[in-house]
Amino acid sequence: MECAFCTSGIDHCHGTLIVHPDGGFAECADAGCTDLDRVRHALIIDCHTVDGGCECTLPAERETVLQQAS
Repeated sequence: MECAFCTSGIDHCHGTLIVHPDGGFAECADAGCTDLDRVRHALIIDCHTVDGGCECTLPAERETVLQQAS
């Protein structure tokens, strides 16, 4: 089975976009993803729905993630 977006040449990502509303940032589960635009992702979830919860409410970790994203 082929991805319809791939065969059509549409820019997209196969990963899941994880949105961190408390921190105002997002990340993708696909390590190779370089563009976190929502329109590129068919799967978008809130970070609080990730197994084990999310640690984005911890200020030090939030700062580390934001530094890595920039």
